[in-house]
Amino acid sequence: MEDLSWRSNKGLTMGVDLGDLLHRKKIEIKDLSGRWVAIDAFNTLYQFLSIIRQKDGTPLMDSQGRVTSHLSGLLYRTTNLIEAGVKVAFIFDGEPPSFKAETLAQRSETRDKAAAAWEEAKAAGQDGFKYAQAASRINSEILEDGRRLILAMGLPVIQAPSEGEAQAARMAARGDVELVGSQDYDSLLFGAPLVVRNLAITGKRKLPKKNIYVDVEPEIIDLEEGLARLGISRKQLVEIGIMCGTDYNSGLTRVGPKTALKLIREKGDLESILAEQEEKIDSFAQIREFFLHPNVTDDYEVRMKKPRVDEIVSFLVEERDFDRERVEKTAGRLEEEYKRGQSTLDRWF
Repeated sequence: MEDLSWRSNKGLTMGVDLGDLLHRKKIEIKDLSGRWVAIDAFNTLYQFLSIIRQKDGTPLMDSQGRVTSHLSGLLYRTTNLIEAGVKVAFIFDGEPPSFKAETLAQRSETRDKAAAAWEEAKAAGQDGFKYAQAASRINSEILEDGRRLILAMGLPVIQAPSEGEAQAARMAARGDVELVGSQDYDSLLFGAPLVVRNLAITGKRKLPKKNIYVDVEPEIIDLEEGLARLGISRKQLVEIGIMCGTDYNSGLTRVGPKTALKLIREKGDLESILAEQEEKIDSFAQIREFFLHPNVTDDYEVRMKKPRVDEIVSFLVEERDFDRERVEKTAGRLEEEYKRGQSTLDRWF
């Protein structure tokens, strides 16, 4: 079974962290009613694989040992979003750029170390949940099962030629969707006008090493508002990201978002900054160009189709050992929302 984690830049800590610079507006799910959201599929699958686990860190599995955490999240949490009126399309990653190879190798090594630490913790009778989360991987079966369920639910699946976040940003920039749903700030570097975070993981979250739970609420970041408030261009925001470190480079030592912003305001561009730095950033111009003009496609369709309830039930209940009553009830809710949407459309024509 092929491990496809290398294809994704996704994990618990992902991309460049620009949270200290950008204003995040708290919203409620109902605020997204009637709006299309392009969801980064790999990002979301990783979130489900990470958080939907048993107390000892073991993911949900069927009787044959196949992981089902992601399927549970896709069905139940996505149906909740659709019932709230949110329209969702899932964007899948294609081939990563060649200059991402080193980062991907490092992440694979990190997951291997986390998996070993988890096994040690279990053997010692200790809490290894955080290691289990960090060891999350997507293989070919997980990926294809997720795609199969999304299609059976009647939701759009768009295959990106390269990075899913870049494709989602393109769709939002064209107005085919209104927001990009991702935990990453990279979506903003790719030009997404509006990014919604915490969409699929809204609820309570346990703080690491503490018996404390905090509320996780959806939040929106407005790219144009953020650039205007900071007094910079999107190109300069990309350069700030590169200085801090992205999925494609490690960044400058001891340079965080606030320091990077200060340098950009003083020098104007990354070339001028690097000319005075002892450190260099390999391929920074190529990375910047990739963020500003990524490999994307305009060949896609954003439209909900009628859910195939029988297929959902057959797949999850008969093949993956889900509870029949719960799956049938949820699939029925999904079908009712589709009918309600069609009825609303009919009244306009």
